[in-house]
Amino acid sequence: MTTLFISDLHIDANSPEITQQFVDLLDGEARHADALYILGDLFESWVGDDGVDSHQRMAIAALKSLADHGVPCFVMHGNRDFLLGDRFFAMSGARLLPDPVIVTLYGERVLVMHGDALCTDDRPYQRLRATVRDIEWQRQFLALSLSARRSLAGAARVGSRAHTAALEYTIADVNSESVEMALRKAGTATLLHGHTHRPAIHPLHVDDRPCTRIVLGDWHARGCVLRWNVAGPELAFLPRATGATR
Repeated sequence: MTTLFISDLHIDANSPEITQQFVDLLDGEARHADALYILGDLFESWVGDDGVDSHQRMAIAALKSLADHGVPCFVMHGNRDFLLGDRFFAMSGARLLPDPVIVTLYGERVLVMHGDALCTDDRPYQRLRATVRDIEWQRQFLALSLSARRSLAGAARVGSRAHTAALEYTIADVNSESVEMALRKAGTATLLHGHTHRPAIHPLHVDDRPCTRIVLGDWHARGCVLRWNVAGPELAFLPRATGATR
């Protein structure tokens, strides 16, 4: 059996091919998995559980079907969908996965994160992250009308793209000292995360201890999945049907 990890699909109405590929994965390979873990940014934007659009509804229905099939589904908040709430989890049948969390996979303890908290060189983003994760800020935002929330979320996405485009490559990536600190605190040899859209398996050393950092990829041009079984992890890419381009 195999456990599946994905992240950074950024599902929205402008990318129907991503929605369909996600549904196909859940209706196919995921049916035979031990569990499915989604490590944040399943959706491009989430303005509240009362603002579900048709593509989000398709994804939620696929998750519910998989959960009803008996496959445990776990979803972590990302930097785009940190407002996923109780109603979403009730509709999808998924369970909220804390960030960070240690998951035991076939005898190995693995530190699992979305990954944005590791990008500590991007100080303006870290200040923003602290603000929007504040319970009082979220309460005030969710009290706004749905149209106002969607407008603000749209403006935030534009600002986020501009901010990311202006950053140096290294600043937008994880900070190595933050990675080492996270592994040291967790006491694990492996860290698994998404967020940076830079899929790879990186060997490293922490206090002379061999460790591994695994990064999931986004789904903009193709799907990306980490398959983990008794033989260990395998990072794979899922081809998209011809004509299904972003």
